[in-house]
Amino acid sequence: MDSSMMLANKQVVLKNYVEGYPKESDFELRSSMISSHIPQGSKGLFVKNLYLACDPYMRHRMSHHISNDVPLLASFNPGSVITGLGVAKVIKSTDADFEEGDYIWGMTAWEVYTLILNTNGLFRIKYTDVPLSYYAGILGMPGLAAYIGFNNLCSAKEGDVVYVSSAAGGVGQLVGQFAKMKGCYVVGSASTDEKVHLLKSQLGFDDAFNYKQGNDLAGALKSHFPKGIDVYFENVGGNMLDKVLLHMNLYGRIAVSGMISQYNLKKPDGIHNLFCLISKRLRMEGFSEFDFRHKVPEYLEFAIQLIREKKLLFVEDIAEGLENAASAFVGIYHGRNVGKQIIQVSTD
Repeated sequence: MDSSMMLANKQVVLKNYVEGYPKESDFELRSSMISSHIPQGSKGLFVKNLYLACDPYMRHRMSHHISNDVPLLASFNPGSVITGLGVAKVIKSTDADFEEGDYIWGMTAWEVYTLILNTNGLFRIKYTDVPLSYYAGILGMPGLAAYIGFNNLCSAKEGDVVYVSSAAGGVGQLVGQFAKMKGCYVVGSASTDEKVHLLKSQLGFDDAFNYKQGNDLAGALKSHFPKGIDVYFENVGGNMLDKVLLHMNLYGRIAVSGMISQYNLKKPDGIHNLFCLISKRLRMEGFSEFDFRHKVPEYLEFAIQLIREKKLLFVEDIAEGLENAASAFVGIYHGRNVGKQIIQVSTD
C-alpha cells in the first residue's frame, strides 16, 4: 500500500544565469507542494534535507556553458532548484541499500524535501556521535578533498614548509592540520585578521597572514617564507598563484584544489610565472575529489577517531533556514564566512 503524502515544500531557485559575483537577487525562495510518492519500479529515496553545503565550485554551474561535458559542472537551468551536496534523513526508500530513518550525505537539492531517483554517490551515515553537519564538511567532500589533495599529491615530509591559501575555509583548515601531523612547518593565509587569529590560536598553524592587508602580497610571501615553499596547497588562483610560483623551492609540489578568486571573472587572470615549473622542476597537479569517492570509507575511518579524540578540529559557519541560503552562498565570495559555510534547513 502506498502511503504517499503531499507536503509543503520550500525551494531555492536560480532565477537567471549569474554574471560576475553572485547576488541575492539571482536567487528566489519559492513555496510549493511535493508528493512523497516514489515511482513504481525505481530505486529512489524521499528525504528531508537537514544541512546543505555552500561549495565554491557551484558558482561554475550558475553560468551558461556551451559544453556541459563534465556533469558535475553542468549548468543549472534558470528557474530550476539548485542542487548540491548535503545531509538528509530518509523518509521513504525503495532502494535496498537505504532504510527509513537512515541519515545520508551526497547530492541533494536546496529545498526542505527532495525526491532522489538516482542514489549513486549517496552514502549512508555510519557514525552519528558527531554533528550531522560534519558530513557537509569535515566528513564530506571538503574533508575528502583535503585528505586526497594533501596525501596523494603533495608528497609532504617532515620539515617541509607548507603554504595553504584560503586556509580558514572548509578544505584549507584541514590541510593545515594534516600537514602538522606530518611534522611540517605550516603557514596559512586568509582574508581577515579574525581568520588569521583562528588559524594560529585554534587550528595549529605555525603562522598566518592577512593577504589583503597592505596590498603587498609579494612582500608578505617573502617575509613569511624566507627559505621558500616546499608544498603549496592552492585554493585561490590568479595573482596568488603567480606570486607563489616565484617563492617555490626546487622540486616543490603544488596541489590545485580550487581557484576561488577566478570563479566570478568574465576573463580569468593570466599567470605569468609558469616558467618556474621548468626552472624549479616543480610539479603542479589539479584534482577533483569526485574521482576518489572509493576512498570515502578509508578517509572516514582515518578522520572519525581523530575527531573523537579532539586531535582534528573543524570550524563551521552555519546559517539557519533556506531564507538565508542566498545570503550565505553570496557571502563566501566576499570572505564573510568564518569556517565552512553550511545552511541548516531543518531539524531532525
